[in-house]
Amino acid sequence: MPDLDRVIHERLRLGIVSALAVNEWLTFNELKHLMRTTDGNLSVHARKLEEASYVECHKSFEGRLPKTRFRLTASGRKALERYLQHMEALIRATRAR
Repeated sequence: MPDLDRVIHERLRLGIVSALAVNEWLTFNELKHLMRTTDGNLSVHARKLEEASYVECHKSFEGRLPKTRFRLTASGRKALERYLQHMEALIRATRAR
């Protein structure tokens, strides 16, 4: 069995990737609200996902207010699929005993 993807396995990062898997784009504030976390915590974990090329970050302004949006990349979607397959295999193996 392959190793778990440590980038996705962390609770908040898995939540971010899962939320982006069912929403094309989410703003920073939408993700913060969904994850019930702080600005700093979301920033740190979103950056880890960006560094792994799992998430794309787009910054812009709406009037004078900065707006940061995120979306899942193709490699992020593949990584999530591999992670889910791994977890499903683990569950099947555990229940088979």
